[in-house]
Amino acid sequence: FQVFSTISQVGFFRRKIRVSFYQNMAYETRNILINKIHDRELGKQAPRYLGGRLVDVGCGMKPYKKMLSPFVVQHIGVDHKETLHYNGDIDLWSTAYNMPLCDASFDSALCTAVLEHLEEPESALRECYRVLKSGGHAIYSIPFIWHLHEEPRDYYRFSKYGITYLFNKVGFSVVEIKALSGFWVTFGQLLVYNIYRLNRGPFRWFRVIDFAGLMLQFIFYIMDKIDKTEQWTWMYMVVAKKP
Repeated sequence: FQVFSTISQVGFFRRKIRVSFYQNMAYETRNILINKIHDRELGKQAPRYLGGRLVDVGCGMKPYKKMLSPFVVQHIGVDHKETLHYNGDIDLWSTAYNMPLCDASFDSALCTAVLEHLEEPESALRECYRVLKSGGHAIYSIPFIWHLHEEPRDYYRFSKYGITYLFNKVGFSVVEIKALSGFWVTFGQLLVYNIYRLNRGPFRWFRVIDFAGLMLQFIFYIMDKIDKTEQWTWMYMVVAKKP
């Protein structure tokens, strides 16, 4: 009985790993376009504003560690224990509201697609402001038009005016707010996410939805180049400075 139980458990974990693999693969495929746009812009801004000791608030799996390594001398990743992401690269377990870090101890800060998941975004901004040195910069990416995700911890969306108000309120000066897309990338990306609801059975076996998603992302990327109405952006990238 014990042998059969062990075999059953092995089979269960194999199925679980296989399902997780397909889920991760689908997630990466449907996000190729927005990841490329986001990371390209971060790659432009990082050499200008990030350096020295960097605190990465809500770092998750620390996806930008390699990109930022030429510019920073230390990359401290902070995240909470209930994170839904891989946590093997987290250096400090903490919330964004009360990080066990000294005042003015970091030269720069990074926070990507995190602010919408925080119940008190103003408190998180104040905490980031506290740990930054005077003259230090912070780069945030913050969504404007996006679907519900990582529920139930999904609380806010931000316009560029709301962003400016919040950052100024806590003491930051906003250096730049850049819309990362126009209407077509936003619309196309949401359409891709919607059709992935059909990604099961034969559609999944033969990667039909994956292929359709890639084609749609390419088409809408071209259309966004032609008509970039930034009022419909899916996300902003913000550069802020502590005076």
